[in-house]
Amino acid sequence: MIVAVVNFALPAPLTTEEARAMFEASAPNYQNVDGLRRKHFLLADDGRSAGGVYLWDSREQAEALYDETWRTRVAARYGSEPQVTYYESPVTVDALSITVG
Repeated sequence: MIVAVVNFALPAPLTTEEARAMFEASAPNYQNVDGLRRKHFLLADDGRSAGGVYLWDSREQAEALYDETWRTRVAARYGSEPQVTYYESPVTVDALSITVG
């Protein structure tokens, strides 16, 4: 499993309600993306930065999404260039189980 963390600065702070409306509007873009298992939208406590945590089947599938078109769309929508950091996730814990691999 690959985890990608996306961060970007916001030109002006957003309230939780403003962020929720923006995130809900873009959420359908992430449905049915090959290899994407889950996405969590993020907003910093001070409302000055946002992003997402994405869980992927593979890095190749993640990189296929984060192309120039995606970067341009995110920058236009949120006012700054997104930064993407990749992590391997060899163990996952949820409320009921532990998954290795």
